[in-house]
Amino acid sequence: MKLRTQSIMKATLLTASVIIASGCAAVAKPQMSNDTAKSAAMMKSQSADDVLLYSNQCITEREVVNAQKMWGDGIVRIGSVFSNKGDYSNEAADFIQEMYGYDLSSVLFKPTLAANDQFRSSFDAALSYFVGGNDAYEEDKGFAIKPYTKVKFDNVGIINNSCRMAVAMGNYYFTDTTGGETKVEYTFAYVKDSEGDLRIVAHQSSLPYNPSSN
Repeated sequence: MKLRTQSIMKATLLTASVIIASGCAAVAKPQMSNDTAKSAAMMKSQSADDVLLYSNQCITEREVVNAQKMWGDGIVRIGSVFSNKGDYSNEAADFIQEMYGYDLSSVLFKPTLAANDQFRSSFDAALSYFVGGNDAYEEDKGFAIKPYTKVKFDNVGIINNSCRMAVAMGNYYFTDTTGGETKVEYTFAYVKDSEGDLRIVAHQSSLPYNPSSN
C-alpha cells in the first residue's frame, strides 16, 4: 500500500512538471500578430524578387568603365543607324533596354538638353529624348541622332563601397561629325542585374556652368 501511494505521488509530481514546462515553453514563444506576419511575408517576397532581378555580386570599377564604353558606343551606333536611314528608333529602344533599368525599378534620368520636362522617369520619355518624334515631348530633337562619332568618359571618381550599387561622376565629351567636341558633366548610378550586366538607375547630366551667361 505504501509503495502504491509513493508511485501515485511520483506520477502526480511528473505530470505537474510537464504542465509547468509546457506553460513556460508557451510563454517563451509568443505568437506573431497578423501585421507582423504580413510584414514578414512581404519582406520574404521582396527578397525573392531581388534574387530574381538583381545579382548579389559586388560591382567593380572595371565593370563601370566597361559599361560607360558600351553606353558611348551605343550613342554612336544610334547616330550611325540614323545617318544610314535605318531604324534608329528601334536601335535606341534596344539601347535603353540594355543600358537602363526601367524594367527593374524606378530610374532617375535628368538628361542634358531638357528644359520643360527635365526628368524622364519612363522608358518612352527616355526614348523620346534620344531620338525625338514624341508629341508629348515637343522640345526633344533627338540627342543621339545629332549624330556623334565618339564619346569619351573622364571619371573624377567611382564609388562602389556599397557593393551592390556604384556611382560614377565626371565629364564626358561628345564629338560630332564636324570634329567639334561638347563637354558635359555627368553622374551615373549603376546596379547589377541577375545576368551580371550593369544597368543605369540614375543619370544626371548638364552643361558646365558658364559665368559669362550671367
